[in-house]
Amino acid sequence: MMLYRKYIKRGLDIVFSIILIIGLSPLLLIVWVLIRLNSKGSGIYKQERVGLNKEPFYIYKFRTMVLGADKFGPASTSNKDSRITKLGKVLRKTSIDELPQIFNILKGEMSFIGPRPDVPQHLPMFSEKHLLKRLKVKPGLTGLSQVNGRSSISLADRIAYDEEYADSLSFVMDVKIIMATIRKIFIKDGVN
Repeated sequence: MMLYRKYIKRGLDIVFSIILIIGLSPLLLIVWVLIRLNSKGSGIYKQERVGLNKEPFYIYKFRTMVLGADKFGPASTSNKDSRITKLGKVLRKTSIDELPQIFNILKGEMSFIGPRPDVPQHLPMFSEKHLLKRLKVKPGLTGLSQVNGRSSISLADRIAYDEEYADSLSFVMDVKIIMATIRKIFIKDGVN
């Protein structure tokens, strides 16, 4: 397990992120252009998050909200938020807005599988015990919380799933999470 956690997982992240960046580059470019044509501002949204060992990093997403939305509303959003653009609703529903995080994975700030990274302002919601467990693994594009309810689960359940992943991280678990994620994306289960 330690060999997988320390070396193999990172190697797989590098290989698959390069393959996906190359394979998805036409889609990434088209989405970026559509965002630029449909609303003012950058096609990419950057937000500070907390990663492995409490290291801050900037997560990349396709921008789904009007320019400056973070200045006039809450940080968390629902699919009925008026700040979300029409194109943004489609990108969120299909999870395409998350694809730029493949670059975070290639840079080593994230992994394909792990607890979702939080904004620094959310850290006080978690116990020190939980943070010690959760932040000993890289944050991920998807994880146990996402395949077990995503944003519809309670904070307590999310914490339990994050801790379970940190304690039980393995190749087999990662494969199961990837398969469950693919299934959820195609049936749009839990995708807002």
